[in-house]
Amino acid sequence: MYTGLQHLHSAIAYLALLALIVVIIYMLIGSLSNREFTEKDRKIGLIAFVLSHIQLLVGLILYFVSPLGLEMLKSGSAMSDSAARLVALEHPLINIIAIVLISIGYIKAKKPGASRGRFRSIYMMYAIGLVLILSRIPWSAWLG
Repeated sequence: MYTGLQHLHSAIAYLALLALIVVIIYMLIGSLSNREFTEKDRKIGLIAFVLSHIQLLVGLILYFVSPLGLEMLKSGSAMSDSAARLVALEHPLINIIAIVLISIGYIKAKKPGASRGRFRSIYMMYAIGLVLILSRIPWSAWLG
């Protein structure tokens, strides 16, 4: 089960990162072209929103069944090793913050208002979330 969750978490990560990049670019173009924010634009933003939340859910499940997650924090060994600290504390905490920011951007865009502001709330909050996510990916474990 653990290995399957790891593979699922990695596979969804590729999809979520790609969706975030595409949505950020799409919303930036929409804002710069002064287009009207439509239901189609909201649904396109929803794709990255949903994928990032599924990724968070799988990640949280993995965190609690993994010997690298909660168990490292309980034993106290994670704080002295930077790689262990990244996996046990920094990666989950920063990614939860990133998903909260993505959620705020999407929720603000659902509210009526100027189209440019709705596009902007998605591309700015999604971009900040993406930067946070990219900053805390354990690259050595993911690519190695």
